[in-house]
Amino acid sequence: MQGPRPVVLSGPSGAGKSTLLKKLLKDYENIFGFSVSHTTRQPRPGEVNGKDYHFVTREEMQKEIDAGEFIEHAEFSGNMYGTSKGAVQAVQAQNQICVLDIDIQGVKNIKKTELNPIYISVQPPSIDILEKRLRDRKTETEESLLKRLAAARVDLELSKEPGLFDLVIINDDLEAAYSELKEVLLE
Repeated sequence: MQGPRPVVLSGPSGAGKSTLLKKLLKDYENIFGFSVSHTTRQPRPGEVNGKDYHFVTREEMQKEIDAGEFIEHAEFSGNMYGTSKGAVQAVQAQNQICVLDIDIQGVKNIKKTELNPIYISVQPPSIDILEKRLRDRKTETEESLLKRLAAARVDLELSKEPGLFDLVIINDDLEAAYSELKEVLLE
């Protein structure tokens, strides 16, 4: 895959990745492009197919994975998620820097590929603050919220592995976190 070096944003649900990403894509729409992931989960209210995710059936996604069309994929809470080669190439074809929003499993999988992105972890100041953010969203059942918190604890522990990330941003202040992200990416 040719083009500018991609960027991988990772971190637990509720850490603020999507918020930072939306700001970046709005402020620098000609420079950065978002790689739209595939998922087998149902869309949340307001999510648009092809913009937020490519919403597909498990059968469709498994067929493409088996055909070698995915850079990485993982299963979380009974749903499949993944990044297709086509999604990254679509951004690169626009001559933009491709930004991927990927979980820690995906990061480890991408490390085994030739993609060679800049790896950035966005993390909450604490698990308590993360829990409050997830509860304030009101998009989760109690069961799915507890699953996300358990996954976040694992995610934060695994992200301490030396050399896994080029940069770790603690998102306790959105503007400060955004400045830190921009500073690294605009180099």
